[in-house]
Amino acid sequence: MRKNILFLATLIGSFATAQTKDTASVKKIEAVTVNGKKVLVERKVDRLVYNVQNSMLSQGSSGTEVLAGTPLLKVDENKGLLSIAGKNGVSVMVNDRMLNLSGAELINYLRNLRSENILKIEVITTPPAKYEAQGNSGIINIVLKKNQNLGWSGYLNTNYTQKTYAGFGSVAGVNYQNEKLKASIKLQGYDTEKRSVENYKIIGHNSSISRDERRDMNDGLGLNANFDYSLTKNSNIGLVYDITKGHSNMNINSKQRYYTDEALTLQTDTDSKHRSNFTSQMLNLYFDQKFGEHKLSLGANYYGNLPDTEVNFTTRNVADNSSQIVRNLSSVDYKIYSGQADLTLNFKKIQIETGAKYSRFSNNSDIGYFNLINNNYIIDPGRSNLFNYDEKNYAAYISASKDLSEKWSAKAGLRYEYTQTNGFSPTTQTGAENKYGKFFPTAYISYKANENNQFSLNYSRRINRPYFRALDPFRWYSNPNSYYAGNPSLQPSFNHNIEFNYIFKNKFSANLYYQRTLNNFDQITFLDGINVTSTYQNYYNQNFYGINLNYTDTFFKIWESNISTSFSYNETQITQFNAIPKNGQSFYYSTNNTFQLNKAKTFFLFLNYWQNLPSRDGYTAVRNRSSLDAGIKMSFVEKALQINLSVSDIFKQSVYKGDMYFADNTQSFNNYWDARRMTLSITYNFGNQKVKSNNRAVNFEEKSRAQ
Repeated sequence: MRKNILFLATLIGSFATAQTKDTASVKKIEAVTVNGKKVLVERKVDRLVYNVQNSMLSQGSSGTEVLAGTPLLKVDENKGLLSIAGKNGVSVMVNDRMLNLSGAELINYLRNLRSENILKIEVITTPPAKYEAQGNSGIINIVLKKNQNLGWSGYLNTNYTQKTYAGFGSVAGVNYQNEKLKASIKLQGYDTEKRSVENYKIIGHNSSISRDERRDMNDGLGLNANFDYSLTKNSNIGLVYDITKGHSNMNINSKQRYYTDEALTLQTDTDSKHRSNFTSQMLNLYFDQKFGEHKLSLGANYYGNLPDTEVNFTTRNVADNSSQIVRNLSSVDYKIYSGQADLTLNFKKIQIETGAKYSRFSNNSDIGYFNLINNNYIIDPGRSNLFNYDEKNYAAYISASKDLSEKWSAKAGLRYEYTQTNGFSPTTQTGAENKYGKFFPTAYISYKANENNQFSLNYSRRINRPYFRALDPFRWYSNPNSYYAGNPSLQPSFNHNIEFNYIFKNKFSANLYYQRTLNNFDQITFLDGINVTSTYQNYYNQNFYGINLNYTDTFFKIWESNISTSFSYNETQITQFNAIPKNGQSFYYSTNNTFQLNKAKTFFLFLNYWQNLPSRDGYTAVRNRSSLDAGIKMSFVEKALQINLSVSDIFKQSVYKGDMYFADNTQSFNNYWDARRMTLSITYNFGNQKVKSNNRAVNFEEKSRAQ
């Protein structure tokens, strides 16, 4: 009887686990039979939900593959970027707790996250007041499956990637759970290399043409430990500790030519070696207490990073073969502390969330520039610098949500943040202080006309504070005539966001949005004679109008497809400098397809394609970009052994080309970051596979600014 019931449950697509009693199993099967549907996409009052457990991606896929197949999301593994269509960046949470990773660290984490553990992905395009007002980006919340099973489980994963150079990575994880304790320990190591080619031209009365060929070499070892202990039935404490030690090295050959009108004035050839070692540590502590339907959460966070970098470069004057040898030393000490309290009150007719948070940033850097003179390195005080930066943020919020009727629901919130910043350079005896307090309102209303049609309207105000590298005034030289420098006087920008959302039959969704950004900042490059300098400045305001369309469905029971398209138009007002605005449009589309090739669901083929048509943004015009990716996924030994083979950017179409327009020059770039690659990944799961890892993370949004 039990075997027959489980067989029937498999046929009708009910839950993967059965109750221990036959009667309970029958009840669950009957419920699934009545409701019948496996919904892939849902719309909540403040977010779009992609139910991974109902997708073909739920087996044998990495976290990055799942996110790439999620409506509204874009994944760029080469740049280490995630983005929501119409937004310039994104923060990532796991089970409503902020994941304290960014860039390559974030991509590595997601790549090692298994789809079997993911219940759903929530795409929050206008984050509620509970979350930091920082950034004009949205939030991705990865909800993991709850585990009710006790015992041990583990996994081993190794991957080989072939770009221009070969790369390797391995992860080993062990999970344990009993009635009170949930624990996970993960060890990972990686050794990767990548070739990048960057071409940059500044054409005007004074001109500069450069070509950089770079070999990036990154390696590291990391440990992640999660522990969660239930003090009582309604309270638990836990910690998350993460440490990574590694190297981020580069070998660069840079060729530069400088002109006045059409006359060549200088030609140089620079070979440089960048050697950087780092140790980053993160500690999160939390305590949760339930009071019936209500919940109190307390959290404390620490993040520290100590990168030390040595750059040695030799610049040769091609005309007379003379050389200049320089050493650039930098020592940086990042520290972030934060503490928070969140209270959720669930009443019969309304839910209220309130809380407070304190965070502090510190960044102390020591940059030394040394010339080799008579076999001795002599410091150049004019190009060396000390910089100390301190920032304190105080925040409090309150929000309320309510179902007004069977068709209408609403949510509104208000967040207040007060910020104090102080940047000071002991070398130059210059500094900048700033104090400001701002309110950030959010509002949502949703209308469900019927089972097939749902509408919502959202509003939020947000702030985009500069990250550390944009504030630090030290000069990072690529050759004696070219450098990047931060700007300690940089101010935050503010943006208003309005969205109208529509979803039809949980398959088709439309997102219409408007965004107004004031006092925006970005990197800008200047040429003064033969000196090329790049820095950050507040220099423009911008209006964005856009629409995102997405269709997700399964055809013939074996083909799952996600089709997305995004169109936007921007208006830019330049407030300083001589940049020429290039108002215009942007158009992007993608199609992600997964094909089930056998009845046992152990053999899948995927084929994905995306394209950005020529677009304009700010004072920049970008050329066409695209990428075709394909691969296979195979499972063996009752799906305990998984083998994935994929090829990305097959036709090498993701070259990044464009032009930036100024009154006295035009700047052009043509870059390719080794996106074409082949990846072979092998994963073996052992132990009780119903035991999921304790991937709890803690609200710590501030870490993303430590770039």
